[in-house]
Amino acid sequence: MKTNIITAFIALTALAAVPHVTAAEKEHKHDHADHDGDVDKNKKGPNGGILIHSVEPHAELVITKDRKAKIVFVDDDNKVVAPDKQVVTATGGDRANPTRLTFAKGEGDNANALISDKEIPAGDHVDIVLQIKVAPDAKTVTERLTLHLH
Repeated sequence: MKTNIITAFIALTALAAVPHVTAAEKEHKHDHADHDGDVDKNKKGPNGGILIHSVEPHAELVITKDRKAKIVFVDDDNKVVAPDKQVVTATGGDRANPTRLTFAKGEGDNANALISDKEIPAGDHVDIVLQIKVAPDAKTVTERLTLHLH
């Protein structure tokens, strides 16, 4: 009896260690070996920004010279995709008095991007929470980032 319990425990432990892959993960067609989680730390986007892979199309976060946040959507080949119905917000800075950013479609050179209504909070290392909803019926994706702006 004791041997059967031990054998069953070992079998269940081994089964729990087997990775489970969902249909959505099988359809996600590019390699994730070069980044940690859904934020790519090694590969820059077409504008030199941070790539966020947790949404399709992927999002690139760029901080402009005037400290505004710029979101550019890109496909798997890093080709720019014009924003459509995406809704993006960000919250960052001092937790006691956070800065809330909303994004709107840019104009001119930024026509294929979403631009924040305010500047990123002051500082060289700014923690932000970025929320992206790619379509009205889609789930909001949340990414927590530390921007290194020095």
